[in-house]
Amino acid sequence: MMDYFAHETAVVDMGCSIGKGTKIWHFSHIMPDCSIGDGCSIGQNVVVSPSVILGKNVKVQNNVSIYTGVVCEDDVFLGPSMVFTNVVNPRSAVNRRGTYAKTIVKKGASIGANATIVCGHDIGEFAFVGAGAVVTKTVPAYALVIGNPARQIGWMSEYGHRLEFNNEGEAICQESNEVYSLIDNKVNKK
Repeated sequence: MMDYFAHETAVVDMGCSIGKGTKIWHFSHIMPDCSIGDGCSIGQNVVVSPSVILGKNVKVQNNVSIYTGVVCEDDVFLGPSMVFTNVVNPRSAVNRRGTYAKTIVKKGASIGANATIVCGHDIGEFAFVGAGAVVTKTVPAYALVIGNPARQIGWMSEYGHRLEFNNEGEAICQESNEVYSLIDNKVNKK
């Protein structure tokens, strides 16, 4: 008996692992040897390629392809039509299968609609990639990045609010009231 829901139009290949309470919506394709954790939501027209790992409570919006080499830790949000790549120098006539670069999206990170993540660049814990950004280098934990190429313009709380640090290097999340510190260009929750 399945502990997850798959819409009748979804294709779920043999050999994948899907966690309890996960929902897979219209026209999505879950390929062999991938692992999807508990409580995930896979929107419509999503492809999860072989060997991809999605942690618990990952939210994948419509029209996202998650290619081999991508790992998303728990509580990651992937916005509508965002893009991962897995080869740095693709050519139609050159087979680069098996040379896929790895990309790790760390716990709690959010990637906005239509953003592109160039392979080999990790996204730090609770980082926030703005809509339409093109990530060409690693994004630090809690960083807010926007633009093409993506550049850091600030820091975000775990609740997704912009952090404003005072002269002592402390900021308070406006929703959670959690306190964060900024030391040596790194954010930590107190």
